Amino acid sequence: MSANKRIRGVSVYRPIIYGNSTVWMEEHERPANSDHTHRWTVGVRSAAAPPPSESRGPADQIGGADDLSYFIKKVTFKLHDSFPQPLRTIEKPPFEVTETGWGEFDIVIKIFFVAEASEKPISFSHHLKLHPYPLPPVAAPPAILPPPVDPSAPPASPSQAIPDAPMEEVVPQPLLTPVHAWQYEEIVFSEPTETFYAVLLSQTPTALPRSNRLEVTDRTLAMSAGGNIGEFSLDMEAEEGERLEEARKGALAEIEVLRQKLISNEKELTGLRKEVDDLGAAQQQQQQQQ
Repeated sequence: MSANKRIRGVSVYRPIIYGNSTVWMEEHERPANSDHTHRWTVGVRSAAAPPPSESRGPADQIGGADDLSYFIKKVTFKLHDSFPQPLRTIEKPPFEVTETGWGEFDIVIKIFFVAEASEKPISFSHHLKLHPYPLPPVAAPPAILPPPVDPSAPPASPSQAIPDAPMEEVVPQPLLTPVHAWQYEEIVFSEPTETFYAVLLSQTPTALPRSNRLEVTDRTLAMSAGGNIGEFSLDMEAEEGERLEEARKGALAEIEVLRQKLISNEKELTGLRKEVDDLGAAQQQQQQQQ
């Protein structure tokens, strides 16, 4: 087995996610003499997550089932220049950085592969997300509550009760913490070296679950909307495929509308050119008669 010889016609991919999870800090959790309001973790993880556990914190709900160090040597994170040592290098898993702050900014994530890979590093740009905005419409039906009662008023007798008193409609407010913003990516190694190919095959990525295994409530935002609870799953993959298919159909429909418009415009242009030619011929004939 050669360390540098590449296997022609072979490709191996490994799914990862990169992004961040954020939680709102209560007053007593915030650093002293600081205006920081959020604690966030940015990282590179395996796409699949371990089974749900009460011991896992809000920032650990998404991904992270597998150790990626068999093909990732290190990851660097370029934070905002206002942070001490803005270029952070993580050389062992978990490939993550946890900090506190108050603002959003772009983070450059650079992944370096193990020596056996003989591959150049790859980079991603991630916008640190602290807030779940824009908020999507609440999917759950609004709660129906009885009208407010004046505590100072004497209790009404059954004969005084109003059976048809209007009920108050209250829409549940979405949860604003935690916030998850992760991007699924498949790293494709084309024609890997024989040594690296063996390394890749020595580890099988954990398969994605069929559906989200974490609790979802009426006040929960979808993770794809930058919301609260969720994990990458086959259902999410299927939904994304359906969205792409709908977008494809929409693009084709728009192309057809534009094509028909172009045909109509070309016909109109042909007619106008004929009118111009006819006018020119008529003027030439008139000049010859004079």
